[in-house]
Amino acid sequence: MRIMGLDFGGHTVGVAVSDQLGLTAQGVEIIRRKSQNKLRQTLARIESLVSSYCVEKIVLGYPKHMDGTEGERCLKTLEFKEMLERRLKLPVELWDERLTTVEANHIMKETGIRGGQRKEYVDEIAAMLILQGYLDYISCQKKEEKE
Repeated sequence: MRIMGLDFGGHTVGVAVSDQLGLTAQGVEIIRRKSQNKLRQTLARIESLVSSYCVEKIVLGYPKHMDGTEGERCLKTLEFKEMLERRLKLPVELWDERLTTVEANHIMKETGIRGGQRKEYVDEIAAMLILQGYLDYISCQKKEEKE
């Protein structure tokens, strides 16, 4: 079963997809839009990717504040989750994404990607981190069930 990871932002959506075994997350692309509220083309692109990769579930980054409270971005993410579920008829699970953008920037810095270039990749890498965190969690759950 393939799972898609999404990092939903104001003007972009980072996209990652798992391998068929559900072990690793690979970056796919960053969907860009001109306006925060113009989501029709974004949803259409996600739908196309879901079909291309035979995705059966979506994991959507949920941007809580560091203290665990929910702000305006969480409300917008919940609205986006509902749009995805209505359009795609797939389960969409929220996943705590705190510090994924920071970690993505750190990874790019370590690999030598310069500051200006990081903006080009940060959302895709954040989507990979969101999805990989979820896949690792599922893997641990399966191991515990076997024991």
